[in-house]
Amino acid sequence: MAKLYDRADLYDLLENEQRYQIAKRHWERVLRGRRVQTLLDVSVGSGNLTLPLAELGVELHGSDLSEAMLERCREKAGKREIPIDLRLSDFRRLDEAFDGGAVFDCVASTGNSLPYVTNAEVPDVLAQMDRLVRPGGYLYLDLRNWDRILETKQRFYLYNPTFLDNGMRMNLVQVWDRHGDGSMTFNLLYTFERENRIVQKEIFEEHYFPIKKQLLLEELERLDYEEIELMCLPAFLDGVKPENAEWYCMLAHKQEART
Repeated sequence: MAKLYDRADLYDLLENEQRYQIAKRHWERVLRGRRVQTLLDVSVGSGNLTLPLAELGVELHGSDLSEAMLERCREKAGKREIPIDLRLSDFRRLDEAFDGGAVFDCVASTGNSLPYVTNAEVPDVLAQMDRLVRPGGYLYLDLRNWDRILETKQRFYLYNPTFLDNGMRMNLVQVWDRHGDGSMTFNLLYTFERENRIVQKEIFEEHYFPIKKQLLLEELERLDYEEIELMCLPAFLDGVKPENAEWYCMLAHKQEART
């Protein structure tokens, strides 16, 4: 079955200027009162959640295991005249892509990317991210609320229709299958309509390993992070507790270097 990550053109069809501005407002809330001038997103994808940071004066760096996604990110950054340093790298091998003592004010993994690896691999991924965070800097994660997904046993996830510039209507439905090893497959079903007729279908699947919040909190504490803040995604949502949100983010402060 095809992977959506190999189709950067379809991956971005849900994106628009409104979602771009929502991402910008999200980061304004997350970074409020915090000194973050450089940020590395180790799962930058096509840049949807990262490029808006440039308008907040943040110097951007990104890595991803998909050259197609990185090329898409370069194109989008170029159109907005946003400078960004991009590197091809699996976030399980960050030590190979970023050597020579490179450090950043914030190292992030966006877009629910961490659950692509097994729970057993998560500690090493976080440790590699940590080595790229300056003392006193931040480690940021955002992902689906897997605790809620596991509790509710939800199977169908529907998106509102999207009307494309070419006049077609795009519908997207996700069907979630659970496996005996605890992992899940997300089946992504795209249909494209013109004049009330389906003219195109695309089907993809993504394999995830649900991550509970407690695992992330324990590993961040083990790495000596403090002031771990849990927020909704987007972080400016009012009246919604992170534990009840469909997506959440986590920002952890790294201790200053001890003398």
